[in-house]
Amino acid sequence: MPTSGPDAMQPALRRRRRRQGFLLPFACLSAALIAAALLPGAAFADGVTPSEARRLRDEVKDMFYHAFDGYMQHAFPLDELRPLSCQGEDSLGGYALTLIDSLDTLALLGDKERFDAAVEWVGKNVRFDINKTVSVFETNIRILGGLLSAHLIASDYATGMRIQSYDDQLLHLAADLAQRLLPAFDTPTGIPFGSVNLLYGVDENESKITSTAGGGTLTLEFGVLSRLTNDSVYERVTKNSVRGIWARRSKLDLVGAHINVFTGEWTQKDAGIGTSIDSFYEYLLKAYLLFGDEEYLYIFQEAYKAAMHYLHHDPWYVEVNMNSGATVWPLFNSLQAFWPGLQVLAGDVDPAIRTHAAFFSVWKKYGFTPEGFNLATSTVQNGQRSYPLRPELIESTYWLFKATRDYRYLDVGRDILASLQYGAKCPCGYCHISDVETHQQDDHMESFFLAETVKYLWLLFDLAAGPDNIVENGPYKYIFSTEGHLLPATPQITLLDEHCLYAGAFCNGTAGHGYGTGDSSNKHQNANSVPFDDSRTPSDQSLSNILSTTRGYIKGVCPGLTHAQKLGISYSAEEDNSIQQNSGSSENLDESHVIKSSVQAQSSSVILISHPVASQTEEPTSGRSQYNANIVATAESVGTDTAGASSHPEDLVKETESVSEQKEINDKEIASQGSQPTEGRYLT
Repeated sequence: MPTSGPDAMQPALRRRRRRQGFLLPFACLSAALIAAALLPGAAFADGVTPSEARRLRDEVKDMFYHAFDGYMQHAFPLDELRPLSCQGEDSLGGYALTLIDSLDTLALLGDKERFDAAVEWVGKNVRFDINKTVSVFETNIRILGGLLSAHLIASDYATGMRIQSYDDQLLHLAADLAQRLLPAFDTPTGIPFGSVNLLYGVDENESKITSTAGGGTLTLEFGVLSRLTNDSVYERVTKNSVRGIWARRSKLDLVGAHINVFTGEWTQKDAGIGTSIDSFYEYLLKAYLLFGDEEYLYIFQEAYKAAMHYLHHDPWYVEVNMNSGATVWPLFNSLQAFWPGLQVLAGDVDPAIRTHAAFFSVWKKYGFTPEGFNLATSTVQNGQRSYPLRPELIESTYWLFKATRDYRYLDVGRDILASLQYGAKCPCGYCHISDVETHQQDDHMESFFLAETVKYLWLLFDLAAGPDNIVENGPYKYIFSTEGHLLPATPQITLLDEHCLYAGAFCNGTAGHGYGTGDSSNKHQNANSVPFDDSRTPSDQSLSNILSTTRGYIKGVCPGLTHAQKLGISYSAEEDNSIQQNSGSSENLDESHVIKSSVQAQSSSVILISHPVASQTEEPTSGRSQYNANIVATAESVGTDTAGASSHPEDLVKETESVSEQKEINDKEIASQGSQPTEGRYLT
């Protein structure tokens, strides 16, 4: 047991593209396996009853305390627990990482005694003026996000967890930490370095290569901090980073995995929704949901449309070359499992259901999801055999149950819980699984196990048992960060600089409701609204009621302006000569259509993505020139088009062989740039 840290805290902390049906499955992957995961009643003999949901919720709570108490007794104040040997290790910065990452989980469970003691200890003992070089990505999502979430809970009587003696200590720590991360953003592209020294800034030998997720997963935490401190610099630098990445997308509207922050050149051109890219998509949508900034929505719509066209092989997703769209890697990456949950937030539920079923079929096959599962060979990918207690599949299971109230997702949660209890539980916590086929345990427990994995499992069963927590019954709507931290949509956070959005206005795609629904907006409604269609939701509960828990507080729109007119940007990294070359054809565009395509489009209070019933024959815009000539967002532009996307295993094998040399070239380009940033689970 480490001797540092106040003794008084220890006792308190020790107590306690829409197609009908499935397309052909990939090679050797049993169709029955996927069907068992998809069809209600096919995979499980007995469904989870409400009484069993309560029992499972309590079992998850015990799981949390087994791991949390193990950390406090054997590892605190080091960063993380080694649960097999019952020791600790410093893995990020040496400032009680697991404790900070677990703060809002303690609050969610209603453990006021331990939450109070933990907040008090962190406020008194954690300092960031240390000579440590840390990952900007990991420090942001785990430490900065943990501090901000706990501050917002501890400082507000409405949460029921207000600490009487609390005087914004965590907010001051968060601001100090963010200031120490700011030097990383001093690059020609605005995209930050992957690492920064908390005392001396960026080292002169620091790698200039970072991941897309590393540069695009900062907006929530930095944006909240700007609103809490009235200092816009944090939000400004993170938005510039997102713009810097998006400006360098390919003509297919795809982004690669790694980029040079000085030259803006892509050093790894593989596009996907998993490793190194995943949370870039996630934060585009969630930044809009939390802040009401339509710029993020606009980018998300375009990025999502491209992802569904080029990456989606229903129900799977593959990696492709960002420039050609050719399949590079027919691989299910475990980090992709967050995608169905994101689709639920976007209102695209049907493909989320199919993809979740496919992903869960891999879990059923091995008892865990490996880091990589080869879709062409139906085997675990060499070198990617581990399961490091990742939360993404559980996260999507929670959101799908929240959206559908289909009890099959409780069965999924029960299976996942059983796997963790019987395969990952070890003497002082829960262990990584080093090989999903042998279930061999590894002596490590990442802090996100307590921040996310356990949190989403507990929320799933609590929702079924009759929710009694601040997320479901609290005073605010919450957005979850990519680390699972709770960021509330308080007026201070959501109503600052929100482009004419304001509380009290309400639009659901029909005339006569809310702000800006006079004549000028009514005549654009067909082009710009996405009306509810409750028939698409596979349950008795309407989708509008479901998603209002995350979207309902963003209300009203600004009519009459295109996205480019309103924001004055085109996301172009350099002059595109093709714009001028095609200007003649651009002159023939119907001006009234352009006006109707303004970003006031999404007047729906919930649905962000139109259901994938768009024409299967319409080809997406592929040229940057046409994109910039008509830089507008329409509801139709977000439709899922799977034309040209092959789902047959033999096609994927051929495509993979044809671009294998490109894969090798990409890898060599990365290696030639020096050491890669090691930014944790999303950026491996």
